[in-house]
Amino acid sequence: MAENTPVLDEKKPELGGLDNDTVAAVDRGIEVNAAGYRDQLKRQYGLLGIVGIALTVDNAWAALGSSISVSILNGGPPGLIFGLIVAIFWYSFVGLSLAELASSVPTAGGVYHWATIAAGPNWGRAVGFFTGWINFYGWMFDLAALVQITANILVQMYAIYHQDTYVPDAWHVYVTYVGVLWISTIFVIFANKLIPYTQNCGMFFVVVGGIVTIIVISAMQPSNHASNYFVWGSFEENNLTGWQGGVAFLLGVLNGAFTIGTPDAITHIAEELPNPRKDLPRAIGLQLGLGFLYAFVFAIALSYAITDLSALQGGINTYPLAAIYQQATGSSGAAFGLLFILLVSSMCCCVGTVLTNSRTYWALARDNAVPFSGIFGQVNEELSCPIYATLFVSVIATGLGAIPLGNSSAFLALTGSFIVLTTVSYAIPFTANMITGRKYFPAGPFHLGKFGYGINLIAVLLIAVFDIFFCFPYEIPTTVEAMNFNSVILVGTVALSAFWWMLHATRHYPGPKVMELYIHDDSAPLDSTGIIEKTDAPEKHLSPGE
Repeated sequence: MAENTPVLDEKKPELGGLDNDTVAAVDRGIEVNAAGYRDQLKRQYGLLGIVGIALTVDNAWAALGSSISVSILNGGPPGLIFGLIVAIFWYSFVGLSLAELASSVPTAGGVYHWATIAAGPNWGRAVGFFTGWINFYGWMFDLAALVQITANILVQMYAIYHQDTYVPDAWHVYVTYVGVLWISTIFVIFANKLIPYTQNCGMFFVVVGGIVTIIVISAMQPSNHASNYFVWGSFEENNLTGWQGGVAFLLGVLNGAFTIGTPDAITHIAEELPNPRKDLPRAIGLQLGLGFLYAFVFAIALSYAITDLSALQGGINTYPLAAIYQQATGSSGAAFGLLFILLVSSMCCCVGTVLTNSRTYWALARDNAVPFSGIFGQVNEELSCPIYATLFVSVIATGLGAIPLGNSSAFLALTGSFIVLTTVSYAIPFTANMITGRKYFPAGPFHLGKFGYGINLIAVLLIAVFDIFFCFPYEIPTTVEAMNFNSVILVGTVALSAFWWMLHATRHYPGPKVMELYIHDDSAPLDSTGIIEKTDAPEKHLSPGE
């Protein structure tokens, strides 16, 4: 037997400190993972597989182009390009902080478990509970936004060849949205073993398809390309928000944030990796690095391809990328082909995001943090899928997808709420970790060391600044229909979480098992899990009251 594989009767692994990536402790003779549970999901994703999920769920260049309506009014191409640069600067600190925590405690709960550990024995239970719910709500809005993008692509592919007869309507997109969502859901439930292949396919279309798209829109009709001034210097004349230049620019960074803002996606797949402590930090780094590189080059190519900016400013719920493709190529067939590349990568992205969301909700459910936890915490081990948790997130996403039917700023609400909610859920464990002296997390293969405090602090400060701006009205003067509801949604999610905390959690939520595995203070709460800890003293079996 290999040295790093525990022998249950001979070696009692130290809590949180075992060098085996998948085993954190032994619970009554049973190996448990970093979350404190026996593995129930197949560890089927190697480094290539998890990078595939990371790049596909991020789908950066496609997300940038598909959400260009978020920032096209905020300074045109210059706002788009430079906003992306600011976004990668911000998310670099976020990604480093997340990678360190993922390398230390790789669990499907992600920030939910990390906030619990970071806040210590007295506050961990409550802080983790709220963090987990805020993160889950954020990912639900992201799922809705991504499926909305995919549905828009399909509708535009139809519209390209029916321009004379097709009259667009919001319900067309919603019907397509429902189909895309439930096809992805069925795939996640019944074809889980094939998901690594779909994500590799998605990675191929993200990487190779991105190169093909950039070449096509750059090479076709070069005589019609926009001027250098339009691409790099036309911010003021293309700022149609009513805000002063600096505020308009910072509001437009939302597009860049949505483009690369999924660094914690793969952390929720941690319990399906054989080497999560090493592979998660690598995958987060590759996701941010490659995602930014492709998105940046694509943004430049896209900006030069725009010949009529007014055609792209028809409203913030529109899908202007299809119009850009037609302007760039002058060919319906070429535009259709480019949209097909987007369709395949986006469908794979939807599958990966349903997977992420289902694991996020399941992690909460198995700790009894959600209603009907006994149902949603179940796993079908034959299918390697928490079926009920997967169905639940898809039902909720079906409802969220109906929002654009009645609100002209709905897509902005979906993208903005995703960024605000997820970054708040990142800031909580970062802040708690600094307050408690960064002492509860064992150093993983990727550790920030003496730079940890500085990197965590910068990440939190940038999150605070941008989340405040992302709650400003999108344009002034504003209207009820075009209001920014990000602040309302944030307060609403916290209020819902507080209601469930008082109704259920105060009496029935014990906190996740990671509290015992990683919080080693004498005051750390104990229950009857019977974890065995290795110390310098004779081996001791922990039990309540000791």
